[in-house]
Amino acid sequence: MFSAFEHTVRPTTGTAPGTGPGCGSGTGSGTAYSIVVVPAGAAGPSDQIRLAPGDRLHFGRCAPRPDGGPGQPARHLHIPHLGVSRSAGEIVAAGTHWALSNFSPASTYVVENPEGAGEHIKVAPGRVGAPVPFEFSRIVLPAAGELIDFAVWAPRHDYVSGVPDDGSGEPTALAFPLDRDKRYFLVLAALCEPRLRGTPHAPLPTVDAVAERLRPVWPGANRAAVQWNIDYLAVKLRLKPAPDSADAGPRLNGKKETLVSLALRFDLVREEDLEALVVAR
Repeated sequence: MFSAFEHTVRPTTGTAPGTGPGCGSGTGSGTAYSIVVVPAGAAGPSDQIRLAPGDRLHFGRCAPRPDGGPGQPARHLHIPHLGVSRSAGEIVAAGTHWALSNFSPASTYVVENPEGAGEHIKVAPGRVGAPVPFEFSRIVLPAAGELIDFAVWAPRHDYVSGVPDDGSGEPTALAFPLDRDKRYFLVLAALCEPRLRGTPHAPLPTVDAVAERLRPVWPGANRAAVQWNIDYLAVKLRLKPAPDSADAGPRLNGKKETLVSLALRFDLVREEDLEALVVAR
């Protein structure tokens, strides 16, 4: 992808050197930043732009014109590429997430989750305030046959400390009851590994490749054993009925792809689960 950022934008008070009017202004020390924008080619923290809740960052080929109102001039991320709109969009920081506005009249922007094995959202032309929930994001802008990107981090995540429960009624059944100590989970982890290693659209390993991958930690792994576990996972995750059921259902084509898509979509297998496969390398 094209590294579009010739100028350094710094999160300091006033205008950052070399960025032009309206670029790089920030609040003073002690501000509780919640969003960090990382331009392509940023060398370190000094090149990052930190946004507090309510802060706005305009991005595009030209800085926005001052409206004459009070306060600091608009903060701006300069993208000097003729394929990018003069006023391409805006990022607005919230406490635990951020929103993206697409000012382009024709181009759809894509926000990718680099840790999400292909997870992404699309922001249509003219869409304002599209919320982005990812902790790590990559904004991708189409620009005259090239793709330009920069990163946005949302490191603040709040979680409920406890859910009130009076103890009455039946306990909630697990949606996907997987035992990480079982061989079927090793098979599922091996299937998901290429896409969890940072290649969202990587082809899935063959059954023989999975058997070879697992043999150091599971000496009895072979084609038949791996295929049995894949079939078992399809039933366990309710992708198809059990073989002894009255209605066996239609044949499940693309079984591996369906299993991996489900596992990655609901975080049934995470990158840390691949540690069980490390000794197999």
